[in-house]
Amino acid sequence: MTLINKESPNSLALDLSERIRHRIQSAEFTDGDFFLTEAELAEEYNVSRRIAREAVNRLCALGLLEGRKRKGLIVRHPDPVEVWANCLPSLARSPEKLADLAHFRYALEVGAIELAIINASEEQITQLAALAEEFQQTAGTPEDRPRRIEVERQFHGLILEMSGSPIIADMQKLLATLFENSYPARETPVLAEETNQRIIWQHFELVDAIKDRDVERARSVLRSHLKYLLLTPPETT
Repeated sequence: MTLINKESPNSLALDLSERIRHRIQSAEFTDGDFFLTEAELAEEYNVSRRIAREAVNRLCALGLLEGRKRKGLIVRHPDPVEVWANCLPSLARSPEKLADLAHFRYALEVGAIELAIINASEEQITQLAALAEEFQQTAGTPEDRPRRIEVERQFHGLILEMSGSPIIADMQKLLATLFENSYPARETPVLAEETNQRIIWQHFELVDAIKDRDVERARSVLRSHLKYLLLTPPETT
């Protein structure tokens, strides 16, 4: 029998959830393996059923356990992108948290450009060039803004797909969608034309740098392209 120190209920539940998590990871359970029941956990760790249930609920929220009626708990290997998708709305509720996520997206995209250049196929580079052309065609027309936003999303998404890492590409999609709504001031009435021309040039310059397999040039252009993510975000609603 494993004893848990007598502390506050919240501390007990947190402590127990960490012990269970470590046990699951140390034992190298495969996805779908049966674990224990809440009653068995309560008995083994000498805690109440309520504490055991709270600890299990924490792990279920993380996707590490799943409860099955009359069968007990089964081990799950959660999809990290799915976990992030569920957490993002809560994480982005304050300007400070939104700024943290903006910096994370900046680091993700700038950091992944080297992998993209190493792994990009000629077909992907051709697709990227076509997206740069389409962005240029839609950049100056207000009614084309929805399509322009979609092309921009596809352009960045394709670069991250070039990295060869599905997790990197999927994380970028989540963050890009979040910031499309959080940074609407990127296109202001006064600087709209100047901003559009700069972004158009950056798209083509990125395509050329990737085509030339020039990591430093691509990284420099991407830093400039994404520098708005390092600015103070607008107030969240």
